[in-house]
Amino acid sequence: MSMAVETTLILCKPDAVSRGLVGEIVSRLERRGYVIVAMHMMQLDGERARRHYQEHDGKPFFADLVSFITSGPLVALAVEGEGTIEGCRQLIGATDPLRAAPGSVRADFAQTIGRNLVHASDSPASAKRELEIFFKDSDYMSRRHDLERWIKG
Repeated sequence: MSMAVETTLILCKPDAVSRGLVGEIVSRLERRGYVIVAMHMMQLDGERARRHYQEHDGKPFFADLVSFITSGPLVALAVEGEGTIEGCRQLIGATDPLRAAPGSVRADFAQTIGRNLVHASDSPASAKRELEIFFKDSDYMSRRHDLERWIKG
């Protein structure tokens, strides 16, 4: 039984960009079989960062989240595939790198909870809301038919 095809948001945060780990992260996503359907390198402004982290507004760490995500360029990815939301979160690992599964991006490369390299949407509703913050409809380049054609030979 196949799972539903989903699209999720992955952010390679400023620490991933500054440490030269974007290629590693993208490579792991693609090797897992996920398809990058949109990608932007950008400097996030405060308003967009606050919208992205709106569920944390009012929490003690909210200002630090906004400050960090706007501190340098990031790479936003729209990633598509079967079971992508859960699969990407598994590939990335737990928020705390010390608790992340061995072999996950965060276990292998992240230093602290506050500098954990990557964001991944945690549900279909979050993915829809977050993707709309980072991408317009015209940003998407569907590659699914190419992938299916390649698999079939």
